[in-house]
Amino acid sequence: MRVNAQFTEAEAEALGRYFTNLDRPVFALRNLPEVVKGALFSRYSRTEKSLRRVLLDEFINEPESGFERLAGGPASTDDDMVAVRRAEEFYERVLVGYGDDSVAELAGAHVAVEEASILAAKALEDSRIGISPLEKSTRYVRFDRPGRDGRYLYHRGLELRHSDYEPAADALFATYSRLVEPVTSAIREKFPQEEGESDRAWKSATRAKALDLLRGLLPAGTLTNLGLFGNGRAFEYLITKMAAHELPECRQLATDLHRELSLVIPAFVRRALDEKYGRPSAERIAGVRDAMASLARRGEPAATTPAVRLVEFDPDAERKVVQAALFPNSNLPLGEQAGDPGTVLDTLFAGRANRRQRAPRALEHAQYLFEITANFGAYRDLHRHRMLTQDRQSLGTALGYDLPPGLEELGLGGDFASAVEAAATAHDRLERDLGAALAQYVVPIAFHVRWYFRANLREVFHLCELRTTPQGHPEYRWVAQQMFLRVQEVHPRLAGYARFVDLGERDELERRASERRMDEKLQALDRKVR
Repeated sequence: MRVNAQFTEAEAEALGRYFTNLDRPVFALRNLPEVVKGALFSRYSRTEKSLRRVLLDEFINEPESGFERLAGGPASTDDDMVAVRRAEEFYERVLVGYGDDSVAELAGAHVAVEEASILAAKALEDSRIGISPLEKSTRYVRFDRPGRDGRYLYHRGLELRHSDYEPAADALFATYSRLVEPVTSAIREKFPQEEGESDRAWKSATRAKALDLLRGLLPAGTLTNLGLFGNGRAFEYLITKMAAHELPECRQLATDLHRELSLVIPAFVRRALDEKYGRPSAERIAGVRDAMASLARRGEPAATTPAVRLVEFDPDAERKVVQAALFPNSNLPLGEQAGDPGTVLDTLFAGRANRRQRAPRALEHAQYLFEITANFGAYRDLHRHRMLTQDRQSLGTALGYDLPPGLEELGLGGDFASAVEAAATAHDRLERDLGAALAQYVVPIAFHVRWYFRANLREVFHLCELRTTPQGHPEYRWVAQQMFLRVQEVHPRLAGYARFVDLGERDELERRASERRMDEKLQALDRKVR
């Protein structure tokens, strides 16, 4: 590693393992704990020193920092935890000098959450900024494997002690388990391996199709695993919000997350559950929720087919997009921007070759409000789009459910229907005895739920271009297509520039082409290795 002349040989040796270079103005950090990174950057904003010099002078060479032990000095795990606690006061002093909450965005952490219900996973993932989640897929992973105790994997909490709960959940899993092999075999018979198609690609595509057809049997209490990466500020709010949740499982997860994150980014999650800020905030969230529930009207919803309604849109959206597109290239106020819409928009989108070339920011000036009714599986997939405003109603059975057409074609729809309808009967009894929130656990994800999206046109482009690709699940693909069609009806010219929205009929074996492309990539990597 080349060394900047500002460092002595000994200093360079001390710094070398923490930076990708010591002699260039752009460099990355490595081998540093998150608490150190956060404190380092917060200090960096208030000094004329270079970042590498700050680390050397104020951390490495500062005995009170506990840096040597935190940054990987020889120690046992217990010693590491002691080092974190001893160093916490030092880093707290560094951070206290920079009271802006944005400092907490300078450190992050990876957290794994295992054996959480799908309901709890949705609560953990319901963050738009600062948290990046990744959840176990129902398309690529079988969910009928029993746990260590030999039982099906779904949430069992003391709050769910009811004579109908476990029998209903067991019956859903038993049906799922019983159908996996016959559905997979039937699909492989319907879609035989084609010439030139690898065994891996064919088996992966047909297995994904089978699991897609059966995922609607899984109850919302199904246990899943997810990974979360987030910054300290986002985690602090997530913990507080989970502590206010109506589900006891989520409140327990708040405690668990706080405990584990306190071991790696303690200074950034300190307030999440404290008595001054965290607890009062959680109590207020819960209080407002309960008060709003008493004000909201309730009726007797009837079963309904999936639907996407455009509730609101801006008739003046095109003019606003054109003004916003011209504005940064002009010296006039926003209200004085004017131009031929066709010419401006053609220029704005000229040369856009694929969906990965993001639509321009000017499209954020066009706003839409959608109300969607679709099954909970489709909601889970589309819930990942966090750069919009969204919320859902409680999961229940009154709006009906989707019977996958593919199962009916295979002559296996009757087993599916019997299982979800039996679960609906159990749900009604749980709702009566335990309340609507807890009754959600037994609802199969084939049942419909109602939610809304408020999105700008830029996010509509992103969502619809991504979620209408042929390899996508048919259920969310249909929702994305309908969202785009609603926009196309009111703003045909603006919608015309979303050239990578696929409105075609669904591919009956959605993953086949993608798996073939994966084979090509794997073969290219093999050739490179050789």
